[in-house]
Amino acid sequence: MNIKVCGVTSLQQLIDLDKLMVDYAGFVFDKNSYQYVMDKIAPGDISKLDLDIKKVGVFVNEDIDNVREMIALYELDLIQLNGSESPDNCSELSEDIEVIKTFYIDDFDERRIHQMINAYDSCCDYYSFDSNNKSIRGGITHAFDWKMIGDTSIEKPFFIGGGGIKPSDASILQQFRHPDFFGVDINNNFEKEPGIKDTALVLSFMRAVNQVVN
Repeated sequence: MNIKVCGVTSLQQLIDLDKLMVDYAGFVFDKNSYQYVMDKIAPGDISKLDLDIKKVGVFVNEDIDNVREMIALYELDLIQLNGSESPDNCSELSEDIEVIKTFYIDDFDERRIHQMINAYDSCCDYYSFDSNNKSIRGGITHAFDWKMIGDTSIEKPFFIGGGGIKPSDASILQQFRHPDFFGVDINNNFEKEPGIKDTALVLSFMRAVNQVVN
């Protein structure tokens, strides 16, 4: 089970998550987010660290040249596109780096999800499926029903995300099965205060998930 922790806002958080052997750390480059990383972490500080964790830049309808600049400055390993980015945008960026494309789920039917993802099949490396239920602060308030995609043909590794996942959901993940299910993306429900992750919650969730899956 791959674990991505999104909304990392300090070097110490990044170091702690790396020690916990979290697989991916997400840095938010959306200026409208309270987790906006450029106000909190200087890119030069990250380059000094020797880390195994993969760094994911999270963007929302950002200019391609700006995305490329952030890839270089923050030495990103992947990018995650959370807006209405076109397949052409994804294709252009995929020439430089691996791409995760996020799709938001509200009312669901299998034909609709196929319509959403088909155009991105050749230009993205991963998908992420998230809830469309957002708070006034912009964070996801609760998860969508994962079973809605359980019988859907995705044919690309995907994350279940992001803010809707709660620490108590580890046991529910036991009931989710899909051949392309790649990992879980966790965020604001694992914060002890806005922008500050509770590493104890992250660790207990990882242990619970691994116990369930194994």
